[in-house]
Amino acid sequence: MRRLRNLLTLHRRRPRVAVTPCDAVFRENKWRLLRYRARPEGLAYRTPILMVPSLINRHYVLDLAPGKSFVEFLVGRGHDVFIVDWGTPGPEDRFVTFGDICGRYVGRAIRQTARIAGVDRIHLLGYCLGGTITTIHIAVYPEYVATHTALATPLRFADAGVLAAWTRTRTFDVGAVVEAFGNVPWPLLQASFHMVKPTLGLWKAVQLVDRAWDDEFLDGFVATERWGSDNVSFPGAAYREYIEELYRGDALVEGRYRLDGQPVRLDAIRTPTAVVTFEHDYIVPRACAEVMLERIRADDVVHIHQNGGHVGAVVSRKAAHGLWPKLAAFWAERDGAARQRRAGAGRRARGAGAAAPGPRPLSPSMNATASSQSSRS
Repeated sequence: MRRLRNLLTLHRRRPRVAVTPCDAVFRENKWRLLRYRARPEGLAYRTPILMVPSLINRHYVLDLAPGKSFVEFLVGRGHDVFIVDWGTPGPEDRFVTFGDICGRYVGRAIRQTARIAGVDRIHLLGYCLGGTITTIHIAVYPEYVATHTALATPLRFADAGVLAAWTRTRTFDVGAVVEAFGNVPWPLLQASFHMVKPTLGLWKAVQLVDRAWDDEFLDGFVATERWGSDNVSFPGAAYREYIEELYRGDALVEGRYRLDGQPVRLDAIRTPTAVVTFEHDYIVPRACAEVMLERIRADDVVHIHQNGGHVGAVVSRKAAHGLWPKLAAFWAERDGAARQRRAGAGRRARGAGAAAPGPRPLSPSMNATASSQSSRS
């Protein structure tokens, strides 16, 4: 009876998502930089962590729900956590390029994180396409980055499975798509991922019926589905460059991609790096991500390979006992590699109810605004 009752009332479930308290500390165009509020006893580590999610998914996958939030876990351990919320592009953003995002936007987020936290360098994490973006950035601009974590990050797009095969067909006219829509609509992007694994919906339905008696499972299921349906359109110029340069040309691993006129070479990366791959990831197959281990020239490289899929292995409760502690340990062990906080910055750890300090005034030419308003996003 409980199983039946839960199934009949499933539409009423409204699990809380993205509830770890945070503040918007910087804004530019549609994206903003969020800083999560420190635990009441203050920060335990000097070096902040900046997370960069995929462009086409909402940032709160990393703060999904209580008990299933990587952010909540890290804050509880005393880390200073920042994240990029890409926001929602408007029609005017159709001309934002992939280079704008990899260079200017991410660069600004990195520098603002370092400045606000009062440090010289930060820990940088990129998830999925966010990892592609951060990898491109540090290959050219490594100065502010103490460590880099590539979480399920596609780099060798020839090994990207079905998605790679589709994008390389002559019938896929990326120029026509961009000309027709401006920004590539999120329903089109979402449909392409659904078609990669057409039986996924049926598998989810079986799981749902089988475990409908489990309230904890249902809350997690609904929260994940809510995030999975909350997608973002892709800026048109950036999408064209992404498909033509990376998917079709594999320019990143071939050493032909350029950022701000400079070559992006994986073998130029010397930053201490953690590469995370998943055994059952059909979005970013293992071979697509592990190329980083072969190409970069860092002396300090860690490979974390886990069971699970692209999303489930990051947000499941199992991650709290496997992936999350391993990444937290990676950062904690290298916290001493970063320089000391500037005078007084270490005494600025905030309690759960304190507001984040706002950044200094910016030049009008930077086309950005700063904010310290409270956010529950």
